[in-house]
Amino acid sequence: MATVIGVRFKEVGKIYYFDPTDIDFKQNDKVIVETSRGVECGTVALANKEVEEDKIVHPLKKVLRQATKKDLEHLAENKKREVDALKICEEKIKANNLDMKLVDVEYTFDNSKILFYFTADGRVDFRQLVKDLANVFRTRIELRQIGVRDEAKMLGGLGVCGRPCCCNSFLGEFQPVSIKMAKEQGLSLSPVKISGTCGRLMCCLKYEQEAYTDLIKKTPKVGATVKTPEGKGTVVDTALLTGTIKVKLDSTPSEAAPHVYNIKEIRPLGKNFPTENIEEEPLIEDELTDDLAKLEEEEIVAETTQAPQRPNKGERKRNPNHKYQNRKNNGGHNQNHNQGKKPYRKPQQRKPRPNNRNKNTNKEGNKNT
Repeated sequence: MATVIGVRFKEVGKIYYFDPTDIDFKQNDKVIVETSRGVECGTVALANKEVEEDKIVHPLKKVLRQATKKDLEHLAENKKREVDALKICEEKIKANNLDMKLVDVEYTFDNSKILFYFTADGRVDFRQLVKDLANVFRTRIELRQIGVRDEAKMLGGLGVCGRPCCCNSFLGEFQPVSIKMAKEQGLSLSPVKISGTCGRLMCCLKYEQEAYTDLIKKTPKVGATVKTPEGKGTVVDTALLTGTIKVKLDSTPSEAAPHVYNIKEIRPLGKNFPTENIEEEPLIEDELTDDLAKLEEEEIVAETTQAPQRPNKGERKRNPNHKYQNRKNNGGHNQNHNQGKKPYRKPQQRKPRPNNRNKNTNKEGNKNT
């Protein structure tokens, strides 16, 4: 066990553990710590507590000091600089005609780096933009491409429920959400109804999924054969939250309405609640399947400082034995390609023509006697 404190660097952000160095901190205290990005100022989210060694990422960095009044004034100055940096960067983006949207700007506490967060549909070559910003601010510039979910977390907004977005209110980290959750919870699969402000699946689908998963395990599936107080039947519908199921009794006519039973009144027959191969009715139109697939796509977040540069042609390193090694492995040439062809013959060289130096000399038959 190790004593740590949990520190957040944003209002709703991930909690990082630090060594308190035998100092008792309280919640909401401002502390100065050293991170991989440099010296940062954070807020204590978790006071001193003991945590197992397995949950700590080593090496555990120490808290440098508790933030002073001077540190807080410097932090406020950085916030003002971020507003000016945002305007300057937007002007540079327009000047370079780049297809990207600037979301946020962040100064590190020691002003050694400025981070610009942006969104874009594809890859953006912003090498010239980095040079322009470096000439203006005279410090290290870092551009990070983020996804639409991170954009909603930074900017905030209201959800379809009328409340502030969960990611901007209390969710420290994003949890994976799938369309399967919406199906198991019996929700409408219309992309408009199950997508959030960011255009992806709503984070709140994850909240009750554990309870639904537990209820599904205890409830017979549609098509399973069960025994009821009135005889055997087949399950035609289930209601997980109310704990009731509809059963079509074998003893009743086919046009008769199914009976409703409480899940405690029936007993499944067979092993593991067997189900029949029943074709499910399409829940949505085929045109919406592509939209649902987009909602479930995982974000790929790129963190870059400059677009990668290819080396110059003269600086490339070539393996001198590469060509001959391939010939050796392939038997000199492609054997399958040369099947059925005549062997290669070296072209014959022409004999050199005689050099007629004495052009005025006549032939023997025409010589004068």
